[in-house]
Amino acid sequence: MRVLGIETSCDETAAAIVERDADGHGRILSNVVLSQIEEHAPYGGVVPEIAARAHVEVLDRLVSQALQEAHMTLDDVDAVAATAGPGLIGGLIVGLMTGKAIAMAGRKPFFAINHLEGHALTPRLTDRIDFPYLLLLVSGGHTQMVLVKGLGDYERLGTTVDDALGEAFDKTAKLLGLPYPGGPEVEKAALLGDRARFTLPRPMKGEERLDFSFSGLKTAVRQLATTLEPLSQTDVNDICAAFQAAVADTLDDRVSRSLMRFRQSFPDVFEPSLVVAGGVAANKELRARLQRLCSDDGFRFIAPPMELCTDNAAMIAWAGAERAGFAPADTFDIAPRSRWPLDMQSAPLIGAGRRGAKA
Repeated sequence: MRVLGIETSCDETAAAIVERDADGHGRILSNVVLSQIEEHAPYGGVVPEIAARAHVEVLDRLVSQALQEAHMTLDDVDAVAATAGPGLIGGLIVGLMTGKAIAMAGRKPFFAINHLEGHALTPRLTDRIDFPYLLLLVSGGHTQMVLVKGLGDYERLGTTVDDALGEAFDKTAKLLGLPYPGGPEVEKAALLGDRARFTLPRPMKGEERLDFSFSGLKTAVRQLATTLEPLSQTDVNDICAAFQAAVADTLDDRVSRSLMRFRQSFPDVFEPSLVVAGGVAANKELRARLQRLCSDDGFRFIAPPMELCTDNAAMIAWAGAERAGFAPADTFDIAPRSRWPLDMQSAPLIGAGRRGAKA
């Protein structure tokens, strides 16, 4: 099974070809990603209209490039998969309609993929792990702890009740005058800072519920920066170091409790796994802290290669390949969804992927 995947949910345009054999093993034949950082940098964040127009301008070329790198033509493709949500509606429309058109013209099965499911299933492509496992998804738009029980069977254990972690990093960077995208810039500044100079809150640390909260931490950073104005470079570095330390402590507490919950739910799993995905998974301090936590608690730590942690089309193609052996293809009247939670049973919360959610 060879699947063409298309991803346009935010500010990366991507196309990929992934192969899945009869034993369920996968191989990436091509994976092309074009970032829009330069287009959005002047605004300090993603502008939906600019993102959608950029997808329109380059997507056809990227699909052709993905086919060329895989040494294939569209006739060699067995199915087409495209992200249908969650994400920016303009971008979703571009990718979904392109995928439908290719599938319809070539008489191929079409699969509309949940972007979050793409992240959730990536370790089955890269590390061939079995269900069940625990997923920590930390990105600009999502912070969730998800129990991945099986294909299409997901239970949300916790989510952010306000800001996603990636959003908190980006807003902190913008507040301190650091360039966009902010997450990597905060990490760089933190390496030069003194984390002990300032004390920032650890939101929800110690609470039994497994949700996250980062709005209060972001507010504390703003108040501290206002008090210190004008900020020196040393001030910026120290604030970033304190912020990153607070995030690491918070994740340590939240994830540790989730690992305990997994043990209780699946006591017979011999080698439980924690999978970390999303752009924030690139942060070396956070990754190291989670690796130590897993080692101490007897969990296998899995973080896909960085090019598969951030938005990409290989994960969409792989999700389509997994779905192809499990469920019928989608019809061409399926619509894009700006909000689309993996777990449709849990109560809606901000950050859970539901439209109009409230904490």
